[in-house]
Amino acid sequence: MENLNTYVMITFLSGVLALVVAFFKSSAIKGASEGNERMVEIAGYIREGARAFISAEYSYLYVFVGVIGVILGLSITWATGVAFFVGAACSMLAGKFGMETATASNARTAHAANESGLSAALGVAFKGGSVMGLSVSGLGLVGFSILLYNLHNLIGPAEIAKLGAAEGQTLAAVLSAISGFGLGASSIALFARVGGGIFTKAADVGADLVGKVEAGIPEDDPRNPAVIADNVGDNVGDVAGMGADLFESYVGAIIASSTLGYVVLGINGIILPLVVVAIGVVASIIGMTFVSTDDDSKIHSALHMGVNVASVITIGGVWWACQKFVVSTAGYEAFFKDYNATGVFIAIVAGLVVGLAIGKITEHYTGTDGSPVHSIARSAITGPATVIISGVAVGMESCVAPILMICVAIGLADHFAGMYGIAMAAVGMLSTTAITVAIDAYGPIADNAGGIAEMAELPPEVREITDKLDAVGNTTAAIGKGFAIGSAALTALSLFTAYATATGISATGINIIKPDVVIGLFIGGVMPFFFSAQTMKAVGRSAEDMIEEVRRQFREDSGIMAGTSKPDYARCVTISTEASLREMVLPGVVAVAMPVLVGKGMGAEALGGLLAGTLVSGVLLAIMMANAGGAWDNAKKYIESGGLSNDKGEVQGKGSEAHKASVTGDTVGDPFKDTSGPSINIFIKLVSIVSLVCAPLFI
Repeated sequence: MENLNTYVMITFLSGVLALVVAFFKSSAIKGASEGNERMVEIAGYIREGARAFISAEYSYLYVFVGVIGVILGLSITWATGVAFFVGAACSMLAGKFGMETATASNARTAHAANESGLSAALGVAFKGGSVMGLSVSGLGLVGFSILLYNLHNLIGPAEIAKLGAAEGQTLAAVLSAISGFGLGASSIALFARVGGGIFTKAADVGADLVGKVEAGIPEDDPRNPAVIADNVGDNVGDVAGMGADLFESYVGAIIASSTLGYVVLGINGIILPLVVVAIGVVASIIGMTFVSTDDDSKIHSALHMGVNVASVITIGGVWWACQKFVVSTAGYEAFFKDYNATGVFIAIVAGLVVGLAIGKITEHYTGTDGSPVHSIARSAITGPATVIISGVAVGMESCVAPILMICVAIGLADHFAGMYGIAMAAVGMLSTTAITVAIDAYGPIADNAGGIAEMAELPPEVREITDKLDAVGNTTAAIGKGFAIGSAALTALSLFTAYATATGISATGINIIKPDVVIGLFIGGVMPFFFSAQTMKAVGRSAEDMIEEVRRQFREDSGIMAGTSKPDYARCVTISTEASLREMVLPGVVAVAMPVLVGKGMGAEALGGLLAGTLVSGVLLAIMMANAGGAWDNAKKYIESGGLSNDKGEVQGKGSEAHKASVTGDTVGDPFKDTSGPSINIFIKLVSIVSLVCAPLFI
């Protein structure tokens, strides 16, 4: 145990390092100028809107967290309840830190573009995204380390027995209790992603359909009443929501790999994933220093350089860690295979490489230079119906390659290190989460900067710079969503394995032709569809309210379009906030309640069937929706850039019929890519972690 405490301290310190670096980056951003008075005013509107939403959302979540934490403490153990509180608190803090820095970075990015050009603007935007990434990793490691160290000293024989561990198996009981940490993170992630996604898409749809299509005014025009709400949504949905999403995957992978690792490797099985993620944090910090360019054609390359450097350093560190902590063994039960240090290393690297590969595949299907996006853009010439058809087709086709890559990772990891290898593959994929989240969060900051440049009437060349950053940001956001979905698949599978081990069904397996299991499979398979339907309808209802409000303001105040009066931005922010908070409840209740109902009513094996069904259908649906939405978005941007011509050679740019058709596609794609799609991967992980936490109740 003394050896474990040493590495727990190292992990804790690596988390502290990440938070310290995040603090200095945040301080550097806030020390820079926000620009002229108009820019400061607009940034203030966005910041206050984001703070108002987060405060309102968290006021709901405080009640939810308090009730669930007490229930877990009473029904399982006090340690599980405490771990739940810590996980929820860390996730909320990560979202809060990231959002605050993002809203502080937007105007400063626009000002840097105006004063110093592309390189400075990229530096500010990426630095802002880095704070989100470092907060996710830092708080994850600090929270897990504190719980692991303290619960081992505090947990007693009664709690050990309640958690299903044998007498004297304190560490096994501690790891079971720490699954509550993952549940806390998952609960906050779902509400943050769903609530933030509904907020941002209600505002986005209202701003686009009434402003761009009906009123014919440009995107981010200050005359649009929904424009501030739209920019607020970028921060609460795409920054805070995405950060909570990967925070959940990050801690879930650590929990699953530690739980399985202790079974097959003893204490070293807990140390190994902790060392791998600690290495990943340091590697990410080093990789961040390589993100820089003053060439607008190399923005993407600069961002990829940071990821590649971090990945190479991580691979080197993982080789050392595996050689030090993995001892060849025959495995303790049939569920695990014989493995050695090289085998576990291959499993970890397989996860890391497949994560990068999924990003590349996503880039192909959603990037403005890819043939899928060009095909959707061409279909816009014949109207919105063909845009929808081609976008759905691209989304469906885009599922094939990522699923094959996930299968490769699972197959390699299992071949070389059994189910433990699969859990470590998830850790490998998520080891560089700090820089992955940084690259994703940079996009919304660049998008906000462009909006501020437009509303503040900065020179056209400033908007050109921010648009170039934003165009790359759209692709990196799509890559981030693809990475999140891929990591969700491996993390959920790892949690499923941990659940099977905790309930004892790993020894006998799950009989998939048993009626109870088949029922579980079907219930699990349909749950992501029901969940997506609720989130899509929520966006639709919220958008209707927003559309009516924007129309009302245009109708009742003619001075808005004339530019002689100012729209009521606050009212639109309030509409999005109220709608998102109202609509996020049902999807969250379904995710938490269904595993418990099936587990208690039909048994552990049937719940295993539910987890399998949810995993398969959920991953496929998430990839399809996220990629279709991303492709529709970039098809619109491709047309706006002047890249599309009709058969007569006439350019189909902004204001053309093809552009209007593409806006319809983008509007449909908004809830696909920013609400339902990315929320599904949280949903499947939440279902898995609820099952793991409640496993003692089903034995």
